[in-house]
Amino acid sequence: MVTRAVLRYVKHRITQHPDTDVTFEAECLHCKWMATPSTDGAAVDVECMSHTGRSGHKGFRRICTSFAMVVRDE
Repeated sequence: MVTRAVLRYVKHRITQHPDTDVTFEAECLHCKWMATPSTDGAAVDVECMSHTGRSGHKGFRRICTSFAMVVRDE
């Protein structure tokens, strides 16, 4: 008995998970200050600029977190 394999290639794409939001965060590179995580990236940037005004610290690590899912491209 000969067994044959059938290979099917289905296109997929990656997309943001529909039940989640993108979260923005930032932390100072010079001290332990951290911005309040938010779904509003501009709000986090304003917090960084305010921290610079108070401390003179100019370097930040910005983090953007999102959740994704792979779906079949139909």
